[in-house]
Amino acid sequence: MRHQFKNLKVWQMGMNLVVLVYAATKEYPKEEKYSLVYQINRSVISVLSNIAEGSGKNTDKDFAKYLYLCLVSLYELETQMITSHRLNFISEEKFEEVIKVINELEKMLIGFIRKINPVTEHLNSNF
Repeated sequence: MRHQFKNLKVWQMGMNLVVLVYAATKEYPKEEKYSLVYQINRSVISVLSNIAEGSGKNTDKDFAKYLYLCLVSLYELETQMITSHRLNFISEEKFEEVIKVINELEKMLIGFIRKINPVTEHLNSNF
């Protein structure tokens, strides 16, 4: 079943995360533009893009596969943000704000995956 991705709460929260992350990475050192910032931006865009791409698939089972990819990208993004924080590239306040949205989106994605593909009941936040 196809979904209108722009109407999905997970896509809307993903878009909010993109805006938040891009704003945060503007403050990173210039020498990180083509390394860590590039990787961070790729990860956050991947989350959003996989929701959109998966929503066009013919079955919910296929869509769930793309949502799994979103989770993988979200975990990658979280790791990159923790790294950024430890390197003092991001303030405590912005770090906490980004991590909060990442964690909320993770829970939403897991719930959505379970809803559209009940075979994934074993899925938990520890993946």
